[in-house]
Amino acid sequence: MILPYDKRLKANARKLRGDMTDAEQKLWYRLRRKQINGWQFYRQKPIGPYIVDFYCPAANLVIEIDGSQHFEAEHQLADQKRDEYMNQLGLQVLRFDNRQVLLETDAVVEVISKIPPSPPFTKGGANPAPATSLPPFEKGGDNPALATSPPPFEKGGPGGIRPNPDEAEAQP
Repeated sequence: MILPYDKRLKANARKLRGDMTDAEQKLWYRLRRKQINGWQFYRQKPIGPYIVDFYCPAANLVIEIDGSQHFEAEHQLADQKRDEYMNQLGLQVLRFDNRQVLLETDAVVEVISKIPPSPPFTKGGANPAPATSLPPFEKGGDNPALATSPPPFEKGGPGGIRPNPDEAEAQP
């Protein structure tokens, strides 16, 4: 699915890619080059009238890194409106604050890796059901909304390719 975007945002998105915050840079280092579940992520991606911090088409996922200004009431209302727009496009939104990304990077990456991939096609070509935004995880805890998600492949594993048990026994 090709997402709509305002073409006037392309130049601003390009500029934002060169001016990433410390938290965005740290998370980008972990998202780039298909390090999480083999998924391609894009940074500072225009979607509709917005530029999102990170977008993963394979999981219909938007990741936003929020600075301290996002704790103010007016920013929370704007974020809610933005998340609703993304949800109407079938995108799920994960929000983390700068502190979480900078101090708990492994936990943030783990939450992202537990998001199930989106199905490649829907039956009958119908639009997918609107996604929901998940609240960010609490320090030291897991996001309960992700508790039912299947775990990703084991770290350092073969990426879901299991050796034939007969061949494994035959090797010295």
